Amino acid sequence: MSVTTPHGFRAAGVTAGLKPSGKPDLALVVNDGPSHNAAAVYTGNRCKANPVLWSEQVSADGIVHAVVLNSGGANCYTGQAGFQTTHRTAEAVAEELGISASDVVVCSTGLIGAPLPEDKLLPGVATAAGRLSADGGDDAAGAIITTDTHAKTVELAGEGYSVGGMAKGAGMLAPGLATMLVVLTTDADVDAATLDGALRTACAQTFDRLDTDGCMSTNDTVVLMASGASGITPDAADLTALVTEACAQLTAQLHTDAEGAHHDIAITTRGAATETDAVTASRAVARSNLFKAAVFGNDPNWGRVLAAIGTTDAAFTPAEVDVAVNDVWVCKAGTPHADPATVDLTPRAVSVTIDLHAGSSDATIWTSDLTHDYVEENSAYST
Repeated sequence: MSVTTPHGFRAAGVTAGLKPSGKPDLALVVNDGPSHNAAAVYTGNRCKANPVLWSEQVSADGIVHAVVLNSGGANCYTGQAGFQTTHRTAEAVAEELGISASDVVVCSTGLIGAPLPEDKLLPGVATAAGRLSADGGDDAAGAIITTDTHAKTVELAGEGYSVGGMAKGAGMLAPGLATMLVVLTTDADVDAATLDGALRTACAQTFDRLDTDGCMSTNDTVVLMASGASGITPDAADLTALVTEACAQLTAQLHTDAEGAHHDIAITTRGAATETDAVTASRAVARSNLFKAAVFGNDPNWGRVLAAIGTTDAAFTPAEVDVAVNDVWVCKAGTPHADPATVDLTPRAVSVTIDLHAGSSDATIWTSDLTHDYVEENSAYST
């Protein structure tokens, strides 16, 4: 049931006709309360889509009554007319639900630069409102996917309350604060400030460390809504832990569904002077096309790992760095160690461990290999 697992939420997913395929393309998630506190984080991309520009204003006061999401078009770089489409979408939701448009977050995903057809989008909103259900979470999750091969959902139980969520994303996974579109819900009774702290902590440790292709979307949005329907006010640390786990599970689902991927790669840097250094070093490797291509070819080319971390400002001495691929230490103290031929890269899961011997901090970045399938899929995306 994903976003409708917590009490106080209804959702729907319908076909508005935005996708040429005729598949579901519009979702609506509604918080029936009694509380409507919320928090959100958005793309770090300076080029923000119209729905992001609108929703940043909506969520600024910590109150959100509903989230409407469409696939089949990003509504980005569509000018003032595109912003008006976003506004009218929120107004359509507000009219159907008897709420204010200023409490409706709008999310869009799909091709950049193409206007959304309001003659399909707005009737779709009315259809979705008419199909809202406490069992509609899975339908909503299915309506927001684009190049995803399947919907991503999560539901977790806390002490007397729960957290649910849905996500979409398979490409452009290199976010600043958020990955593609994510809606999280909880029936905990918590204020907006607590939600904001929990969400930002969770995103920093999960979505922000998924970097499959180095490309940051213009539409990334993560929203967390609390209905308060359970009547339970959990400790902030407990809520943060549960929200973080929900985000971690969604991140893992996004990772393994990355466009064209043959390998799911976890790059862990340990022995770093700071956590920031560990993230920086791991991300440099995750964004190395040379390394990613090597993994695609089942080649444990550890020299490309050292070359990548050498481009960073992380503190380390090159002659002290160790590198392991799938737990085989192919490099010790900056020199060859185990025979790379003993590394088996045929399984889908790949681990890379880098020990900088510069401190006690660590961090993991998740990425994918660079494949023919990724290039083919993205070379024909708009056609």
